[in-house]
Parts: sequence; C-alpha cells; structure tokens
Amino acid sequence: MQKYIAVALPIILFCLTFVPCQDVTHAADGYGWGFKKNKEHKIPNVGKYQQILEEYGAYYADDSGEKVVYLTFDNGYEEGYTDEILDVLKSQNVPAAFFLTGHYVESQPELVKRMADEGHIIGNHSYHHPDFTVVSKKTMREELKTLEQAVAEVSDQEEIKYLRPPKGMFSRKTLEWAKELGYIHIFWSSAFVDWETSEQKGWQYAYENIMDHMHPGSIILLHTVSSDNAKALDKLITELKKQGYQFRSLDHLVLKNKLPRPIYGY
Repeated sequence: MQKYIAVALPIILFCLTFVPCQDVTHAADGYGWGFKKNKEHKIPNVGKYQQILEEYGAYYADDSGEKVVYLTFDNGYEEGYTDEILDVLKSQNVPAAFFLTGHYVESQPELVKRMADEGHIIGNHSYHHPDFTVVSKKTMREELKTLEQAVAEVSDQEEIKYLRPPKGMFSRKTLEWAKELGYIHIFWSSAFVDWETSEQKGWQYAYENIMDHMHPGSIILLHTVSSDNAKALDKLITELKKQGYQFRSLDHLVLKNKLPRPIYGY
C-alpha cells in the first residue's frame, strides 16, 4: 500500500481505484477538515464546521475548559516507531487512540493486539482509506465493518465506535451515515505535517509545533511513522503534565458530554 496523506486536504479528492464506479456519488457537498491555528492556546476556530459537527455528535476538541489532552494516532503503515511510542505511553501511564487502516491491521497484528492489551482505543480509519464523500452508504459501511472485523480477529477489541474519516473528508451525509451505523466522528484541533518520513526535522520541531498550539481540551493528531514524534513524545507528555494537563481517553470525552450539565441558580 502506498503511503497516504491522512491530514485534511483543501480540495475534493476523487475515489481511489478500488471503489467500484457504480458506488461513486457526487462530492459537491464534501468538506476537507481544517481550522485556523492560533498561539493564544485556545480551541481553534473551525467556522461553519462547528455547527455541522454538533448536529451529528462529532468532536474535534473538548470545550469544557478543563486542562485535558487526548492523544490520537493515525496508522496506515508501519515504519518501526510504534513499539517505541507504545513504550512511552506505558511508562507515562497515558491512554491513546489509534485509528487504523486494513493494511495496518493485516500487516501488524501483534502491534494491534498490543494496543488493545495495553488499554488503548482502536479507532476506525476504514479498510482501504477511500474518500467517503464519493462512495455509497453501502461501500462506507463495508469499509468500516471489514476493518472492525479485522481488528476483532487479532485483538480482544470486538467493537469500534470511533471513526476518523480518511483524508479528513466528510459531508453531512457521511456524518449522518456514520451516526446511523453507530460510529462517532473524531476530528482534531492540533496537527502538523509529520507524515513525510524523508523530511523529518528533529524531535524539537515536533515538540514545538505541538506546544505552540496546545490548548485545554486538545485532540492531537499524530502519525506513528514519524521518528520526530517518537523521540518527542516522552518530553511532550512530561512537560504537559508539569503544566497541569491530564491525558484522557476518548471514552472520557464522550461520556462526559452525555452526562447532564449542572444547572446553576434557583
């Protein structure tokens, strides 16, 4: 499988060659995930996406104001750094979510099992990594269910409830379909170009990119193919803990938002 770009693109992408032509639909209403970064350590502005995500129960950050962080990784192929990343998470007692593709699950079953055994969440990044905005509901369902079955075959995680759409592409229709299928979309509020393995710039570059845009409630997107990320992760976690941040799982975020909000006054 060719290396792919899992960060949102500003243009609508066409379906990959494995998508049958009869399943292609119009993508005029598709969006590429993106946001306006800031260095004021505030949740980034996502414009009209905010309302769309709220309508379908999707998340890109935790808006509670609490100093919490959610670590998420997208895994399409293995470059030799995931064990190191898992070692750091274990030593720091930090949970994470790994959004996997079919290629990753089939080629790295032992790492997938380790993720689940050590208490991390395995998320659905689809089996073949297509743009969901240009395929049918049937194809989208098959992509998600096939990945879920593959994960269940190599680990104790039998169900997957979190979805990160391939290429960051989404539409009202795909958000609706995912919700009907029992999935919750998880986007992100912090990310940088970290997936180009031939253009790594050193651990400090990764560290500073994340720290410069850190904010309470951040959902951080990283790729395990980055040697910079692997080397920066322990330092990053240590510093954020010093600053009073707590690392939580996506289950914590979703459960918290399902609880009734306190009512003040009389």
